[in-house]
Amino acid sequence: MKLNIAVLAGDGIGPEIMKQGVAVLDAIAAKFNHKFDYHEAVCGAHAIDEVGDPFPESTFKTCMDADAVLFAAVGDPRFDNNPTAKVRPEQGLLAMRKKLGLFANIRPVSTFDCLIHKSPLKDELLKGADFVVIRELTGGMYFGEKYQDNDKAYDTDIYTRPEIERILKVAFEFAMKRNKHLTVVDKANVLASSRLWRQIAKEMEPQYPEVTTDYMFIDNASMRVLTEPRFFDVIVTENTFGDILTDETSCITGSMGLQPSSSLGEHTPLFEPVHGSWPQAAGKNIANPLAQILSAAMLLEHFGLNEEGSLIRKAVNASLDANVRTPEIQVEGGKEYGTTEVGEWIVNYIKNA
Repeated sequence: MKLNIAVLAGDGIGPEIMKQGVAVLDAIAAKFNHKFDYHEAVCGAHAIDEVGDPFPESTFKTCMDADAVLFAAVGDPRFDNNPTAKVRPEQGLLAMRKKLGLFANIRPVSTFDCLIHKSPLKDELLKGADFVVIRELTGGMYFGEKYQDNDKAYDTDIYTRPEIERILKVAFEFAMKRNKHLTVVDKANVLASSRLWRQIAKEMEPQYPEVTTDYMFIDNASMRVLTEPRFFDVIVTENTFGDILTDETSCITGSMGLQPSSSLGEHTPLFEPVHGSWPQAAGKNIANPLAQILSAAMLLEHFGLNEEGSLIRKAVNASLDANVRTPEIQVEGGKEYGTTEVGEWIVNYIKNA
């Protein structure tokens, strides 16, 4: 298979982990006789510095012309610490999602037995946890009308029926492919937008009679994700709640550096780790590349290359079992491997498999 892949490394640790993701894809291409062509483009703070726009038109065109986008992370403390900045790296991420029509973010959450000790949760709560969070990605407060002056500010949490229906359709169909259990997370006791979500979900339930559908307020869901993670199969929620909830799930995996994701919608699909740019670690060769590498696996699986994706997952599991790990997930007293060394180990595993 031939794939044109847009490569957006972004800021902070992005270029380091992206290098390992591309190296793994190259190893897969060589082993399975595929051809992957890469097209690099700027985004985030890097793009602001170069052209003054965190998602310039040239980058948008590169993404639209590609079969898939492999993305790393954006963010820079220069902008985080300046509340008056008119242009921010994260605006590029939001613009990318909006312009590519990426309305459905898919974040799988599962445990690695050898890393359960790294979670702050009890082992007996974690073992066997395996669910997917589907987050609406282009609506809600992040995109609603905004206002700020010295005395007042607001963000409008707005959703339309078509936006809600299309993300719920994705969620119901995911549930049908898994264990046929869907949890709709909202705040319908307080928010009008959540009441519309719940109304539409209930209207759609009869279309999927095999799916057991339940409803949970976001505060309760935030607690139960940590106290009863095995309860969940597929969770669907709106943009802001999903952003917070999916970061919380890193307590289950033991590290945000282990969580990949995909964003799907109207145009080119995008694959990215869920963590941020961690600028403090940039250039230190300590960032965990596994989420980026697993995002590459999700990319391949999206195009039906399941054997290839499975080999990447097998290689990642083997690296963890062999204690080839970056510092934040290494066992006490174990050798600390760098970003590059972990990536090279996985590439060699694939070559020799």
